[in-house]
Amino acid sequence: MNDKYESLPGGLAFDEGSPNWLNKGDNAWQLTATTMVGLQSVPGLVILYGSMVKKKWAVNSAFMALYAFAAVLICWVLWGYNMSFGTHMISILGKPKQAMNDNFLLGQYEYYFVPTVDYVLYQFAFAAITVILLAGSLLGRMNFYAWMLFVPLWLTLSYTVGAYTIWGFGFLTNLIIDFSGGYVIHLSSGIAGFTAAYWVGPRHSHDRQHFPPNNIIHMLGGAGFLWMGWTGFNGGSPVAANQITSLAILNTHICTAVSLLVWLSLDMIFYFKSSVIGAVQGMITGLVCITPAAGIVDTWAAVVMGGLSGSIPWYTMMVLYKKSAFFQQVDDTLGVFHTHAVAGLLGGILSGLFANPELLDKFYKHNKRGPGFVYGIVNGKFHSGLRQLGYQLEGALFITAWNVVVTSLICILISRIINLRMDEDDLEIGDDAAHGEEAYALWGDGERHPPPLRFHMTPKIPLFCRRHGMNTAMSTEQAESAENAEQSRRPENHTTPVGHM
Repeated sequence: MNDKYESLPGGLAFDEGSPNWLNKGDNAWQLTATTMVGLQSVPGLVILYGSMVKKKWAVNSAFMALYAFAAVLICWVLWGYNMSFGTHMISILGKPKQAMNDNFLLGQYEYYFVPTVDYVLYQFAFAAITVILLAGSLLGRMNFYAWMLFVPLWLTLSYTVGAYTIWGFGFLTNLIIDFSGGYVIHLSSGIAGFTAAYWVGPRHSHDRQHFPPNNIIHMLGGAGFLWMGWTGFNGGSPVAANQITSLAILNTHICTAVSLLVWLSLDMIFYFKSSVIGAVQGMITGLVCITPAAGIVDTWAAVVMGGLSGSIPWYTMMVLYKKSAFFQQVDDTLGVFHTHAVAGLLGGILSGLFANPELLDKFYKHNKRGPGFVYGIVNGKFHSGLRQLGYQLEGALFITAWNVVVTSLICILISRIINLRMDEDDLEIGDDAAHGEEAYALWGDGERHPPPLRFHMTPKIPLFCRRHGMNTAMSTEQAESAENAEQSRRPENHTTPVGHM
């Protein structure tokens, strides 16, 4: 055996850093896929959010995404990964434990030919983008300090439960078909975002009526990162460079292209214009819809899914939203409910319809999942196909209910510590009030006077540091003096005129 190993080319030979179970091709692909998913968030969604919102919210929106990416990584390695994929504790959650031990990280990951650290990183990128997608419902008004608390709480109490239940060792793990996160990532982010938007409250009335993107070209650049990054998003789920990986990537792009064209066509038919924003929304719904099915459906099914993902979410966003008082009541800034919850649910159900049993056996080791309903009818396994469709609905119901309840509890808890929504005066100003910075500080298009150096600026105390008894410690004259000084530090006019873009 040793002679055989010694005869291998130098690049394939085993050594202390490359044990005999390590497949260098799989390892290289998994790290590449992880990087592509990371790029979807940073800079992908940072650019998309920063350019898709009104100019005065560009910095705040981009910063919410950047902060979440960093915060999730720390929480993930300290306790999140093992709560999602670690030792069984209860039927919906693993035991919280750090994932930074070299013996653990460098060991073989289950029956795959990659080190465990690859999977820890890959799943971190998934967890991070889920929280960032959720933020799309809250842009343009959420208190940034409240967001700083929300991210670790939601990751810990909500995301880990969905991941463990469907992908880890939970009660739905061997029942649900979710190739790459239609339920765990997209349905949960859409439902949680919509729920959080209800508790946070709406944007400023002017912003809600008029909220044009500040840079459509940059928006397309961010969308491009999302689309191309989805090659790693769905292509990394097999944790190997194999046949299922190739099929998943092809199906991803086919479904996305069809969905974009269908959405664009509907815009042209009913609104007589081809909308760039609409095309981006159609692209996203196609990517989301194919995610739970990418490697376990045939290419013809990907085409059908693209047609449905370009039309059903279009209907809920462009028609049903305008007719429903319920949807009008909740201010979902970027329509994450439609692009992720509706499209993710649609993809999960269609996975239960179109899943090919041969592909299921190739992807899932010791597969216990039934064929898709269509293949159940064709192969004389009607009851098996119907049962799988029922499991898909059961998984969607669990993810929806859990996220509504837990997200609500998190928002209520945070509201007892700090306001979820920014003050009305600050909402009129935007980035400058939230961070003391603006995206476009050009003469005549930003601040009217050169801003002072950062180290000369008086820091603004967060709301949670303030105390109602503060005024009692000051005389009336001192309070009035402090208020006048604060007003004198503000520019005369921070508000960007509505429609001036």
